[in-house]
Amino acid sequence: MKLGWDLKTGLKRYLSSWESADDPSPGKFTYGLDIQVSPKLCTFNGSAKYTCTGQWNGAAFVAAPYSNFLYDQVLVENKDEISFRYESYNSPNIMILTVNPSGLLTRLIWNERSTAWDLVFSVPDGYCGNYGHCGPNSICSLDQTPICQCLRGFKLKSQNNQTWPRKCERSSDCKSGDQFIKLDDFKAPDLLEVSLNDSMNLNQCQAKCLKNCSCRAYANSKLTGGGSGCLMWFGDLIDLRKPISNFTGQSVYIRVPAPEQGNKKLLWIIVVLVLPVVLLPSFYIFRRRRRKHKEKENMEANWDLLAFDINMSITTRTNELCEADGEGNDKSKDSWLPLFSLASVSAATENFSTQCKLGEGGFGPVYKGRLLNGQEVAVKRLSNQSGQGLTEFKNEMMLIAKLQHRHLVRLFGCCIEQGENILIYEYMPNKSLDVFLFDPKKKRLLGWQARVRIIEGIAQGLLYLHQYSRLRIIHRDLKASNILLDSDMNPKISDFGMARIFGGDELQGNTKRIVGTYGYMSPEYALEGLYSIKSDVFSFGVLMLETLSSKRNTGVYNSDSSNLLGYAWGLWKDDRAHELMDPVIKQDEVSLPMLIRYINVALLCVQENAADRPIMSDVISMIESEHLNLPSPKEPAFTNSKNVNNSSHSNSGTSQFYSVNDLTVSLIYPR
Repeated sequence: MKLGWDLKTGLKRYLSSWESADDPSPGKFTYGLDIQVSPKLCTFNGSAKYTCTGQWNGAAFVAAPYSNFLYDQVLVENKDEISFRYESYNSPNIMILTVNPSGLLTRLIWNERSTAWDLVFSVPDGYCGNYGHCGPNSICSLDQTPICQCLRGFKLKSQNNQTWPRKCERSSDCKSGDQFIKLDDFKAPDLLEVSLNDSMNLNQCQAKCLKNCSCRAYANSKLTGGGSGCLMWFGDLIDLRKPISNFTGQSVYIRVPAPEQGNKKLLWIIVVLVLPVVLLPSFYIFRRRRRKHKEKENMEANWDLLAFDINMSITTRTNELCEADGEGNDKSKDSWLPLFSLASVSAATENFSTQCKLGEGGFGPVYKGRLLNGQEVAVKRLSNQSGQGLTEFKNEMMLIAKLQHRHLVRLFGCCIEQGENILIYEYMPNKSLDVFLFDPKKKRLLGWQARVRIIEGIAQGLLYLHQYSRLRIIHRDLKASNILLDSDMNPKISDFGMARIFGGDELQGNTKRIVGTYGYMSPEYALEGLYSIKSDVFSFGVLMLETLSSKRNTGVYNSDSSNLLGYAWGLWKDDRAHELMDPVIKQDEVSLPMLIRYINVALLCVQENAADRPIMSDVISMIESEHLNLPSPKEPAFTNSKNVNNSSHSNSGTSQFYSVNDLTVSLIYPR
């Protein structure tokens, strides 16, 4: 079905609500394509806008719910029509889009298994989704308190009315000079009083806007190919908002007053009065500053030495392993890791602003940034309160600097300056696997083929680490939150702070310092500190079962099992293994023999005895070969209420370091 205009006949296509739930006559709400200046989708209450998306960005509408796994969005603009439609991908999904009598827009998809409609999205959300929720010249964002705030350089017209929407007015004119601040991933203001020039670039757009005091903001008019064209706003800015995390946004440049220069006359008076007081202790101050300057030079020298030490560590360790492999020293030159200045990292993340923050783990906060060349990056900043320290920081750089694989996250460089320890990675727009797997709504975006691709990608990445890289790497903290997803939902293994290098013929290591995450740790490692490639295989098996079922291993699923492993083993013994599959996956998408084979492989990986587990090359052969006869798995570790927390360690001196779980799940059953 299309929304929009047939320009030949003049026919307009739109959705209309019912008058009420039991009265199908046309109601007051309509939903369709608004083509004023640039196309967008709007719901109208009569003639008034009720909620609107942002402009079309070439692939989707800004600040609109979108699932590229369920359907494609197509906008057509030619001499015959201006229209918009949804196209389902290969699977014959039955979907409907409705506007209810209250103006709520919902997209539903038919679930064959439950024979019911499943909700994909609904808008508005009752807050920022409502058109102009906060009023003119304000920002609506659920990330701030209060969610409605005047733009910088604006103030409330009246303090009496304490409810929004409220009028925000400019606090000064532009005679004293203005500048622009950049708002990233925002829905731009509505296109009411605007000027459009598709031939101008962004610098020309800024210069033209700056010359006109009435110009309040500017942005690219076209968002594809890195952006082009010029769109300028005049008058009040309406419906500027920060979309929720799973919606797309764009960059908008807002005009604000330049910082005040101060009163020069008052400054001279202060200088004249203070100067005599300053001159009296001048000698003391001079000596003190000289001593501090010397201390600063020593500190900077120490940081330079630390940076040199880290790079030398990378080079030296690589040389040792290359010599052991017979590859010589000449290939070690590319192991040097680029060092970024703190100023460049700060600029890329807008001074580590909360708007750029992607999340926080055991290491510390992670920010989204943009380098001067336009490259989007993820900036991982070591927190002073982090359980991980400089050792893990250096370790992660040493390991990942030489690793290049399409299923391993890429490290661009690091920053070691003024006490900061920062890693700069490639940016992964879909965050981590756990964000999708364990969210009741987002897991619907992971169909069977997507989960198969994720499992196979993780397996390929592990095989590279264990067998095909120059350095044999044991990850030691493989889990759903350490699997990042790119824009096409391809998996990449991340977080090598706890990993270990095996050189030569080393097959197993021993440690008194247990690191990792309970639920993913193999029994020999959790209880005895023994780790090998089979430790990662165990973690992969757990991750495989979680990916198939969308259940956390640490949950309780029935009275006979204390975790997902026990639950899966019980289903396997009763020939009901297919019940492990996440119910949101359609049955007609899945080959039952393939599903059973995947569960078989996962159970082989989580067997209690490390010697019984396959290596990753065998795992890949088993999941890719339909005709390969698989061995029957033995009982997994930690089943039948076995609990690693209650087990005694063979070495009482063992210290433990566990990474942080971002989310826990408690399931309640009736008596």
